[in-house]
Amino acid sequence: MKYPFTIIGLTGSIGMGKSETAKMFARLGVPVHDADASVHKLFSKGGKAVAPVEAAFPGVVEKGAVNRQRLGKMVFGNVEALKKLEAIVHPLVGEEKQKFLKQAALAGQKMVVLDIPLLFETGGDLNCDMTVVVSAPKFLQTQRVMARPDMTAEKLASIRGAQMDDQDKRRRADIVIKTSLGKAFTLKKVQKVIKMVRKGKISA
Repeated sequence: MKYPFTIIGLTGSIGMGKSETAKMFARLGVPVHDADASVHKLFSKGGKAVAPVEAAFPGVVEKGAVNRQRLGKMVFGNVEALKKLEAIVHPLVGEEKQKFLKQAALAGQKMVVLDIPLLFETGGDLNCDMTVVVSAPKFLQTQRVMARPDMTAEKLASIRGAQMDDQDKRRRADIVIKTSLGKAFTLKKVQKVIKMVRKGKISA
């Protein structure tokens, strides 16, 4: 379905500054759909994914919600288990995204952002009018991610293995934002993207 606004696909590997960049778009008045936030909602008490995830991975539900750490241990390093989980979660996230797009159309928005970690990996870029990739040097990415609680070098290596190489993402992007140059620089780039879309341009 073609929507009456520009769909910006925002992506970037773990630790590249995607969440912070998405917040900047939101603060500047652009509606943002956060795929990760959708998953949290689906896994929360009363969420649509709770029952099917418990059926596929018995014992992961606690007090009516999916225990993400417990689930993570079950799928970590297990390709088949991860595929089973994605088969449950991806269609439900897709439903949430469609609701968001319909609401944006009804509200007469000029542009929206789809914040999707695995945008290129899942073919989600095909449904976007333009793509923005956030990027930073590998040493800085490692520094940022290893500062997170419960993160290990093994876990980071596994996450990197599941994500497209940063260089390939940058090659496929319409716009690349280098978050290593500071928040002020990132904000200027976000403002530039918004200005471009308003002028009807969708690539650098």
